[in-house]
Amino acid sequence: MSGLLALLDDVAAIAKVAAASVDDVALAAAKAGSKTAGILIDDAAVTPTYVVGLSPSRELPMIWRITKGSLKNKLIFLLPAALLLSNFAPWAMTPLLMFGGAYLCFEGAEKIFHKVFPHRVHAVDADMSPRDPIRLEEARVAGAIKTDFILSAEIMTISLSVIEAPNIYMQTATLAMVAVGITAAVYGVVALIVKMDDVGLHMAANGHLRAARSFGRGLVRFMPHLLKALSFIGTGAMLWVGGSIITHGLDVLGWPWLYDQIHHLAVLASQSVTTARGAVQWAVTATCDGIFGLAFGLALIPLVTKVIGPVIAKATGKPTGH
Repeated sequence: MSGLLALLDDVAAIAKVAAASVDDVALAAAKAGSKTAGILIDDAAVTPTYVVGLSPSRELPMIWRITKGSLKNKLIFLLPAALLLSNFAPWAMTPLLMFGGAYLCFEGAEKIFHKVFPHRVHAVDADMSPRDPIRLEEARVAGAIKTDFILSAEIMTISLSVIEAPNIYMQTATLAMVAVGITAAVYGVVALIVKMDDVGLHMAANGHLRAARSFGRGLVRFMPHLLKALSFIGTGAMLWVGGSIITHGLDVLGWPWLYDQIHHLAVLASQSVTTARGAVQWAVTATCDGIFGLAFGLALIPLVTKVIGPVIAKATGKPTGH
């Protein structure tokens, strides 16, 4: 009997350790997730633009395909790569982050450039032809997953940098929880956004109360404005996140001038007000990072379109689309 009691005590002790480990993983995952808020805004704002203009019946299947692609990016490719780099080549983390940040700056700046100076690109016209909805859907999904890969790489790397785990097993569990939780949250919000107009149509047509029908009609009228705003927010978030990654990376690599100047300006701005100083400092920092991201992205456009793009096209035999 005493042996059984001792065994039960051991099992209880193991259970307590396991429960504490689960709590530690959850706490670390929550902390890591909070550090990637800017990238999450970017991801949630950009993704709905990939399903706009397609059949409503294909919206949720497309989002599900993008979600599966995002999980594959994070769990199969990025999680092992991040752990290997963190443990065997930590010096490579910052340059890789900056490479991803440069991509975000380029994508955001290119969107603005095409908006200000619209011009036709034959490769893009062929890929986005509405006469072939299957090809269009495939192109949209592939584009969304490509952008998600960059954003996911930033999320996983930033998350890993703030995880204080005693061993690689805790790091792995925490990163996996971050990957699944963030993906579910982002694409759950995206699905809600893109189907909101259908909810409005249903309420307008089938609402029992006049107020419900009126709300439904208002929701339908509001959604195009929301999607347009999300496109603007997504582009701005790309530039803000990309710019902040570059400036912070320069600081880490030993060139702190730009990072220090932005920080100094943000502190001065926050000291000029009596309330909401934290919000003012954040807003000024984000604005400066975004302006730098735009300038850096615009500088990259000729390099990518005239040098890198043709080289990739020649190597792969496919047009780059830029």
